[in-house]
Amino acid sequence: MRQITITLPDGSTRPVDAGTPVGEIAAAISPRLADAALAAWVNDRMVDLTFPLDTDAAVRIVTNKNPEALELYRHSTAHLLAAAVTALFPRTQCGIGPPTDEGFFYDFVVERPFVPEDLEAIEAKMRELAASDYVFERQMWPRDEAMAFFRERGEPLKVQLIEEKTAGQRTVSCYTIKDRETFVDFCVGPHVPRTGKLKAFKLTTTSNAYWKGDAKNQPMQRVYGTAFFSQKELDEHLARLEEAKKRDHRKVGKELGLFTFHPWAPGAGFWTGKGTTLYNTLADYMRGRLIPAGYQEVKTPIVYNKALWELSGHWSHYRENMFLVESADGDEMGLKAMNCPGHYLLYGSEKHSYKEMPIRFHEQTPLHRNEASGVLGGLTRVRQFSQDDGHCFLMESQIAGEVEALLRLTQGIYEDFGLAYDAKLSTRPDKFIGDVATWDHAEAALEEALEKAGQPYTVNAGDGAFYGPKIDFDITDALGRKWQCGTIQLDYVAPERFHLKYVGADNAEHRPVVIHRAIFGSFERFIAILIEHFAGAFPLWLAPVQVSVLPIADRHLDYAREVCAALDGAGLRAEVDDRQEKVNLKIREAQLQKLPYMLVVGDREAAERTVAVRSRSKGDLGPRALDRFVADALAEVATKQLS
Repeated sequence: MRQITITLPDGSTRPVDAGTPVGEIAAAISPRLADAALAAWVNDRMVDLTFPLDTDAAVRIVTNKNPEALELYRHSTAHLLAAAVTALFPRTQCGIGPPTDEGFFYDFVVERPFVPEDLEAIEAKMRELAASDYVFERQMWPRDEAMAFFRERGEPLKVQLIEEKTAGQRTVSCYTIKDRETFVDFCVGPHVPRTGKLKAFKLTTTSNAYWKGDAKNQPMQRVYGTAFFSQKELDEHLARLEEAKKRDHRKVGKELGLFTFHPWAPGAGFWTGKGTTLYNTLADYMRGRLIPAGYQEVKTPIVYNKALWELSGHWSHYRENMFLVESADGDEMGLKAMNCPGHYLLYGSEKHSYKEMPIRFHEQTPLHRNEASGVLGGLTRVRQFSQDDGHCFLMESQIAGEVEALLRLTQGIYEDFGLAYDAKLSTRPDKFIGDVATWDHAEAALEEALEKAGQPYTVNAGDGAFYGPKIDFDITDALGRKWQCGTIQLDYVAPERFHLKYVGADNAEHRPVVIHRAIFGSFERFIAILIEHFAGAFPLWLAPVQVSVLPIADRHLDYAREVCAALDGAGLRAEVDDRQEKVNLKIREAQLQKLPYMLVVGDREAAERTVAVRSRSKGDLGPRALDRFVADALAEVATKQLS
């Protein structure tokens, strides 16, 4: 028997017979490892435990202690879901079933939509299959045989997948659970060894979907679920989901009267007075941070001739995501989906000297993107939105300093909202424009800026944009969910396309570098995040209505209005609840509206020129002189206190 050598993670080596299944390596190391093993890395490929070792290789056993194990576990649970669905609904066609950050899903073509009772039955069947501890068996089939098998089973989508993904291959990988009569799926794997490994899972919801996400294709039913290695982790996750439902910005935003939607304007919010106040508060806050940092606020057109989009490259690569219109003269036009091209035209409209650099533009005008109706969702996926968009035009030598300043600006802004965040440096992708030396210089400048700003970061190798490296920010909300918001992107391509120039110290023309940057991202999405992060209970400085004045009886109305006028005059957003209702009801409803402060006024307060202060979070704070309350509230606003 021919022998090969395997290398373990600790650097030790072992001789084994060629053809030895990798799972036997785990058993040889220890029975405990064999019991915990889920899969293995052989060199740079994750494989099933049944994978035969034929050549010298580095081997690492995967258990639930490894970060990649949860994705594997969820992928296998998605297959378990499909096996249960096809057992209960034999005429079902299977689509795809990938793992996700939150769990997994599987798409099906079904005779009728699933109802909650179906999910209960499917989950019960999954538990039955898991308890049977069936083997996930990988089988290599001749390609033609696999296509014929799925065609005969009435699974045209699987046939299509095999045609698309295995062109030129003689064999394809299929997995069975028990046997072909129980369940078989075209899949490259790997999977956990047996269904009995899958214990802590839960189906959560269903939704409509389309094959390959295209509304022109076959309609499908998507079943979502989640899975964890322990019931404790699953229970904690489900509790977070329940809390997320309570905080859902669509629900809370409606309850607080911030915005609404109408089917005649899909993907565009109607902002109420309160919602507009919140929107403008954020917009003014951003202006207050950017203008002292040297930015010019600009406004550029919303509709452009297609010539601009052809020059920028969007006409050939992004046109299907744009709203196209025709002018009265028959010219093809497009609503702007991003501000960058307009900023390039604005920069190029004048001559610039190196003495002016960096030149910084920011803009908050509406943008439009023609998103498919099926992906629209509240404020997080819309067709009309505004961004805290900015573009910095600078010399190559200024990159590190400018990026460091942007990092410190971003840090300060996220801290004002109490948002934790992570930074990721994305480097040169396989397909890129420009020369390697320029990329190396740019990446080194970003790294230098990150180090100087004291910003911890991870490297996403090869994930940069084709036109330059970037730094992305993922913020973490109160439920531990991550949202990609901020970005700092270097761009060497746009200055070339638009022939942007500046006159250097040598009196010659040079190309500037462009930095695309956003911190909120879109205002709409950022507001959705804030609503859910704070559960609608905004800190005083952000709250659309900061103070409600509650007169006890009609005879106290004049003083209540006097108090409100004093608050307004001091710059606080206040209102009087002048309804003829009991004050306890007014307090309760103000609490439901999550107003930061309620000021109750009656005979004593009117006589003593005081207010009885009630805090949303701290309850009854007792009487206080009006000017003292105003001073304290203004200090709370100025320091951006979060509670």
